[in-house]
Amino acid sequence: MCRWLAYSGTPLLLDTILYKPAHSLIDQSLHSKLGVETTNGDGFGVGWYTEEDTGGPAILREIGPAWSNRNLREIADHVRSPLFFAHIRATTGTAVQQTNCHPFRYGRWMFMHNGAIADFDLVRRDLVLLIDPRLFPHVEGTTDSEVMFYLALTFGLEEDPPGAVARMAGAVEFAGRAHGVEFPLQMTLAVSNGESLWAFRYSSRRDSRSLFYSTRVDTLRRLHPDMDFLREVSDETRLIVSEPLGDLPGAWNAVPESTYGVVQAGADELHDFAPAAA
Repeated sequence: MCRWLAYSGTPLLLDTILYKPAHSLIDQSLHSKLGVETTNGDGFGVGWYTEEDTGGPAILREIGPAWSNRNLREIADHVRSPLFFAHIRATTGTAVQQTNCHPFRYGRWMFMHNGAIADFDLVRRDLVLLIDPRLFPHVEGTTDSEVMFYLALTFGLEEDPPGAVARMAGAVEFAGRAHGVEFPLQMTLAVSNGESLWAFRYSSRRDSRSLFYSTRVDTLRRLHPDMDFLREVSDETRLIVSEPLGDLPGAWNAVPESTYGVVQAGADELHDFAPAAA
């Protein structure tokens, strides 16, 4: 499987979140504590939005491990962003190639995923044929994750992200069960348009991979008044991570099973999640 993080809030250098925490995503690439695999070295990717409206996010993806990549180390000290995704990959069977690394991008949208479509080889053709023909030429790789992204786009991601992801999950489960797969889907995923951020935790088995969100900054300031970092970021700042970046008391909360959250201007939200008919 994989590990990922999504950041939204006060513009920060990528280094602040990618490298500096005690259990940063770079550390997790070698020493994951909650993932299926301890090592996640089958590629990585970072995507970020700039404060200026450039029409979409920038993407950097490489097939080697994150822990030794000099280009990632170089840009992390120079790129500042109010919203970015970072992902380290442990392949579930598809090729180690750049087009299979997350995050994936279409227009203003970014998407990344941890988990798998069970027996993807059995259901791949059925699912690919559901993708809107206008979107299909943009599919570059061979992963189940990218198919999930383009199914969500097909089912209305740009207008209704929660509904589109629910219909994508419903299509995957329908196809899987038609082929005799008992538990077709395992997913924690994030998607953003550069303004809001949606994160989902769901599996057909109701035993999903780990996912956490950070406690409100104003609450953390009261708990830890001596932390300079908390004085530097706004109350709107939020992190969503596959596993906590450190052991700061009160900082991390598990995303409940079968739930999605929205990080947005104003109050963030948590809602129940269930697949829907596509």
